[in-house]
Amino acid sequence: MIGRVAGIILHRAADHVLIDVRGVGYIVHVSERTAASLPPVGQAAALYTDLLVREDLLQMFGFPTLLEKEWHRLLTSVQGIGAKASLAILGALGADGVGRAIALGDWSAVRRAPGIGPKLAQRVVLELKDKAPGIIALGGALTVDAGTPAPDEALVEATGAAPAATAARAGGGPAASAEAMSALTNLGYGPSEAAAAVAEASALEPAAATAGLIRAALKLLAPKG
Repeated sequence: MIGRVAGIILHRAADHVLIDVRGVGYIVHVSERTAASLPPVGQAAALYTDLLVREDLLQMFGFPTLLEKEWHRLLTSVQGIGAKASLAILGALGADGVGRAIALGDWSAVRRAPGIGPKLAQRVVLELKDKAPGIIALGGALTVDAGTPAPDEALVEATGAAPAATAARAGGGPAASAEAMSALTNLGYGPSEAAAAVAEASALEPAAATAGLIRAALKLLAPKG
């Protein structure tokens, strides 16, 4: 199984990219969000990948972080969500947005992805609501990006070893959400309850660091009235 592709971009499109890896061209399907973030043709790029193998089809899908790849794995476990539908959701919301929408039960946010109807959006939220906290809790460890190799370092790596890469930015983002979730569960809140509170707090204060998210989440969890 190919877990990461790194090489030189030969061609870019709205939904895929062609990467040359030491003379071999790999077509990697990506979300529109990922496609827009990739460097121009002729420059080096790297993506974590998931290989779909069928009797009559081989397709590779690419993700800028392991967190996004993990959300893709989870989304495609839902009946009716194939790889392309998953990319549509990730393209519309991003990895953070997907986690927030599921934790809050906000199926209307999932519905904004192209090709996702209301019933399918509701199914995604319903089936993944109890699984989402686990991914959110790992957010800090999975936000390492796939790296940008020099041209002479282009290679294909097998799944398992994480590459030398850029760590997630300090303050805010998945790392802060993961730490805030851990703090809340240590205080006795259930994973789903903690995930929903952190997701709501993160939506209100996207740039908040861990301490700020914890304070905001505790206010949301405090008994009303």
